[in-house]
This record gives sequence, structure tokens and C-alpha cells, in this order.
Amino acid sequence: MSLLQLLWYFLIGLLFALFLILDGADFGAGMSTRFLATNYDEAALVLRTIGPHWSGNEVFLVAAGGSMFAAMPMWYASLFSGFYLLLFFILVALIFRGVSFEFSENAETRKGRNRWMWANFFGSVFIPFLFGMLFTDMIQRLPMDGQGNIYVSLLNVINPLSVLGGITLTALCLYQGLHYIALHTAGLIRYHASAMASNLYWLAYPVEILVVIALYFQTNFFETHLISTVVILALIVATTIWGQITSATGHEVQAYLASTSTIALLVILIFVGLFPNLLNAENPAHTISIVNASSSPYTLVVMTIVACILLPIIAIYFTWSYISQFHRISLKDMEDTNSGY
Repeated sequence: MSLLQLLWYFLIGLLFALFLILDGADFGAGMSTRFLATNYDEAALVLRTIGPHWSGNEVFLVAAGGSMFAAMPMWYASLFSGFYLLLFFILVALIFRGVSFEFSENAETRKGRNRWMWANFFGSVFIPFLFGMLFTDMIQRLPMDGQGNIYVSLLNVINPLSVLGGITLTALCLYQGLHYIALHTAGLIRYHASAMASNLYWLAYPVEILVVIALYFQTNFFETHLISTVVILALIVATTIWGQITSATGHEVQAYLASTSTIALLVILIFVGLFPNLLNAENPAHTISIVNASSSPYTLVVMTIVACILLPIIAIYFTWSYISQFHRISLKDMEDTNSGY
């Protein structure tokens, strides 16, 4: 395995982590419009907090998919063709969620606003849930032939681990969104967001136990990467405890960092558990590895040069964007005074 192959495996994982961390807060905010907000004004306030960033955050998803396509095309082709239905539903959810921001704000009737608020809510729920299913389906042993064609059945898509993966990622995005709201709002909704997150953390522990059990029986993580898997799972539990404590005590920045760390550790768990493979076949001879899925050395060199130019620019822009837009907003700042759903 070359250094460039290893580098691009790391970069793809980093891009997915950034997408889930940044857009995860947006998904959590969208969910909060029904769990946290009590009327239209509060729901509009919640969506206003993510308004400057939500579309830009999705750039990391496009970049991750594009990097897979260019750097490791066999991985991209096998995964996207084998799980095209999951990806199709993700695309539909992304579309409805995307247009819901504009349509809910400009709807002429309360019923119309309500309808598009629900579209935003369901999109914010289904996107992380389906991604959680996709990522946990990806780490299981798959029915795959020597050409990388995946022939999935219903049980390959919907199984205990994939359902738990969907629930886990959805819950993490909700925590991330609640912590984000607590950081960017003023008034009662700020404190309600922290309190709700603290209470919801109690549901995380039984789910984490079930995930560990499902990982043991449905993946080879404990066989091939025992120490790293145990360490990462222990860190996930630790950051969950950290998030609950800091939510309950009003340490909003630490709570946000805790949920951010948990999401990052989840991505690390997946990518470390798969390494050095990308997709594990039921027949080990058909497994797709980093080495046999990568593009040519010349392609990786060109991509690395482009990445060295673009990544610093993107990092500077996103840092400036979040810093310049950081301020607390309250209901008094909202021009829309319509209440009720």
C-alpha cells in the first residue's frame, strides 16, 4: 500500500466526518423544530440558526463522494450500485429538506408553512438514519462477486446492525443539533435545548450496548482489530458521558465538543475497522481492499496537488464563515410573529 493510497483513505474518512459533524447539527436542528419548538416562531428561530451554513455544509458530502469516485473508483462503483436504493432515498430526502427552507419561509398560509416544516423534519430524520444504515451495511460481510458486484437482499440492507446504526447516527445528530441551538440562541429555548439533550442521553447507553453486540456478531472488527475497536468504543462511551454531564451543567461549548467527538469517533471506528479493506465479501477472495480499488499513482498525485491547493482555501472560508456568523439570536430578533402550526 502506498502513502498516497493511505492518504486518500484518510481524507475520504475526514470528509465524511466533517459532513456528519457540521450537517449533523443542521439535521438535529431540523428534528428540533418538532421536539423542542412549541410554535412556529420557535421553529423559525431554530432554522434561522443554521440558515447561513446548512447548504455549505453539504459540500463535504459532495467532496467525499467525488473523492471516492476519483481516488478509489471500484469502492465507489460497488457501494453505489449495490446500495442504490438507500442512496436514492437519501437523495430524495436531501431534495425535500433543501427546498423546505425556502418554501416554509415564503408560504402564504399557516397550513403551507406547517407542511414544509414537516418536510424539513422528516428530511432531517431520514437522512442521518439512512446514512447510518448505509455505513453499517458497508462494514458487514457482503454477497459480492470477483468483479465487485454486490447482490444485496433485504436482510443485507435491513438487519439489526443497520437499524441500530441508523438510530445511533440519528440520535447523535439530534444531540449535535440541540447543543448547536444552545450555543446560538438566547432565552428559554437555549436552556430547554440543553435540558432536553441531557435527558435524551439516557437513551444512548442501551443503544450503545446493543451496537457493540451487533458489531461482534455481524462484523469482523473484533477479530481483525480487537484492541483499536475496544479502545474506540470505550472512548465513545466516555464522550457520551461527557456530553450528558456538560449538558446538565450548562457547559454548552464542551457539550458541543463532546457530541462532535462522538460523531468523529464513530467514523474512525468504521474506517479503522475496515482497514485495509473497503468492502468485506462473504467470500474473502472477492474482498475489495484499498490497494486493488485505488486509481493509478498518477491520478492520486494530481488529486493530491489539487487537494493541497483547495483544502486550505476551504478551511479558511468555513472558519471565517462560522466565526463571522456566530451570535445568539432570540425571538425578539425574529420578524415573523405568526404563532402556532
